[in-house]
Order: sequence, then structure tokens, then C-alpha cells
Amino acid sequence: MKALILVGGFGTRLRPLTLSVPKPLVEFANKPMILHQIEALKAIGVTEVVLAINYQPEIMLNFLKEFERKLNIKITCSRETEPLGTAGPLALAREILIDDCGEPFFVLNSDVICDYPFEEMIRFHKSHGGEASLTVTKVDEPSKYGVVVMEETTGKVEKFVEKPKLFVGNKINAGVYLLNPSVLDRIELRPTSIEKEIFPSIAAEEKLYAMVLHGFWMDIGQPKDYITGLRFYLDSLRKKCSSKLAVGSNVIGNVLVDESAVIGDGCLIGPDVAIGPGCVIEAGVRLSRCTVMRGVRVKKHACISSGIVGWHSTVGRWARLENMTILGEDVHLCDEVYSNGGIVLPHKEIKSNILKPEIVM
Repeated sequence: MKALILVGGFGTRLRPLTLSVPKPLVEFANKPMILHQIEALKAIGVTEVVLAINYQPEIMLNFLKEFERKLNIKITCSRETEPLGTAGPLALAREILIDDCGEPFFVLNSDVICDYPFEEMIRFHKSHGGEASLTVTKVDEPSKYGVVVMEETTGKVEKFVEKPKLFVGNKINAGVYLLNPSVLDRIELRPTSIEKEIFPSIAAEEKLYAMVLHGFWMDIGQPKDYITGLRFYLDSLRKKCSSKLAVGSNVIGNVLVDESAVIGDGCLIGPDVAIGPGCVIEAGVRLSRCTVMRGVRVKKHACISSGIVGWHSTVGRWARLENMTILGEDVHLCDEVYSNGGIVLPHKEIKSNILKPEIVM
């Protein structure tokens, strides 16, 4: 089987982290986002992954070469010279996706983190005999999204309703699809939306089916959702493989710590924290609901609550970061500095307090 991952463009919602690396290579739970997806695809027998990309494909491919060897899976790029939406990239990659077997292929949005029920999807797709399967997830506030209206028993999709004012259902598109090759015949090589143009036409012919996702789901393409997604992911990891989580008197709730990280005495870590490779967390530090990326040093008695600290940054003694503060790569926050929702671009030294959410250039 093959799969196509919609990598997309510039990752503007996740800046300043995406000023240093393409969004799919930003670590989530100590692993590049896209690697979560590639490993899950490999586990169910996918042999080739196509990355639909229009920004920095060389960086992506060079980085993923190592994992191509480790996982024994073929990773190729299909490069857009202009943004083609969510369906156009399938037409562009047509020659790669179609093979003699006529097997269906997976399509994923690169921002989506979930339990990736690929085997269940294959069984579901074969059982209904339609042309396309998509996953849906239940949400509390469907009026914020495009809602998928479907038959509860069969999963047959009846229609899509964009941001409904009246309740029509609580299931939204979860961004993981399994498509027959014939779907490619419906897509022209131009900017096209799979959600707004292609799926409604398949649904009109009663050939589109939806499978409800069980377990967690999150689009982690922006910082607030990234941190929420980390909570969901770590909670799922506790249920599946709790041995990967940190334990100890200094740990509260679910915490993921790379084995090369060093944590000092008197720290209190958690809940919902990921600490990356080569990090040094000095004595008396308090961390909660945050990600600390590779090579970061957090000095004595600093406190980080709700935020992301980018690669090789430093947080000074008694410094305090809260309210979704995001530090880009190589940012140095001086001692006793306070940040309330600051978004700091790479390679900066911050000597004064950031008292309200703002971008520091």
C-alpha cells in the first residue's frame, strides 16, 4: 500500500518554531510530527509514503533519509510549484499513487495526531464497497467546524454542513482518508479542495463513507492545540505503554523525558510535559503543560507553565513563562524575566518582562 501526506506550506500558525524547520519536522512528544504518522503507516504494511510539499522539500528529504533506512520504507516528495489545496496534490502525485494492484491508498493531513486506526479503516473500507472512506471525530462545539452528516448504522455520508447555526450533528472531518484510485479521476491538476469539492460529489453518488475515530484526536498545527494534543497523546501513552513515561517523587501526572536529559534536585515536573534530548533542567525548576525541546537549559528555580521552549534556548534563574509563551530556536531569557504569552522569534536575548501576549522580533 501507499500513502500521501499533505505537508502543505509555510507553517505560519506554528511560528516561531517553523522559522527554523519545516512544520512536519517540529518535534511533538520528542519526535518529529511526521514521524508519528510514517511509523504508524509502516506498522500496517505501507511501503511508500509520498510527501505533498511546496516548501523546503530538500530539508525534509535529507532529514527523513535516515528514517527511510531505519524503517525500510520508501519516502518520496511530490513538489507543488503553486499551492494546490488539499486535492490538487493528489492529481500531481497520480503517477506515484497508482500501481498495478489497484489498491486503495491513505491520505493524511500532516497536522493530525491520533491513534491512527489504519487497520480498522482498511476493514471498514472493504466492508462498505464504496469509493472513499474518511474518519470523523466527535466534538463538543460543532458550530465551529464543517459537520459531516452521516447514517449512523452504515456510515454512509449524506452531506457536509459548514459551521451550522442549528445542530445537525457533532462529527467533523478528522483528516485521515482511504481512497480508491478511481478518486483520482475526479481531480483536476489545479487548486482544489478535497473537503469542499471532491468529497461532496462522491457523497452525492452515495460512494463516500465515514468511520468514527475512537481514542484521542487533535490538529496540532497551532501552539494552544499542540499543548492540548500533548496532553491527549501522553494520556494515551499511559494506557498503551506506561513504561515510556517518567516516574519519581518529582513527577506529577504524565511526563515524557528523553534518556539523555538531566534533571536537577528539587524539581517538580508535570503534568503534561515533554523534555527533549540533551536538555538540562537545573535544581528547583517547575514545569507543567509544556514542551522543552532539544538542547534547552532551564536554570535554577525557573517556572514554565503552558508553553513551548525551542531548541538550544536558555531560561534564566527565577524566570517565569506562562500563558502559551513560545520561544523560538536559540532564545535566551535572562534571570528573573517574566513572559505572559510572549512569542519570541529565534536568536534573541530577552532582558525585560513581556507583560502581555505579543510577538518579540
